[in-house]
Amino acid sequence: MTTPPRPSGAFFFSEDSLTKLMTVDDVAEYLNVPKSWVYNNHKREGIPFVKVGQSLRCRMNDLAHWLDKQGAQ
Repeated sequence: MTTPPRPSGAFFFSEDSLTKLMTVDDVAEYLNVPKSWVYNNHKREGIPFVKVGQSLRCRMNDLAHWLDKQGAQ
């Protein structure tokens, strides 16, 4: 079975990818905001990043949970 091509600019995740780590670029694309906004606001907004070395990473399922909480506030 072949996988259909992924549309440009859209995120599609399988169950396995929900636990993979997203980069700041990935998070910015997913949220449709500039990368600079993510860097400047991640602490204030509480985006669930973890430090891996000197890099920020975020699990897709943690980001989805964070987004759900944003809608409830």
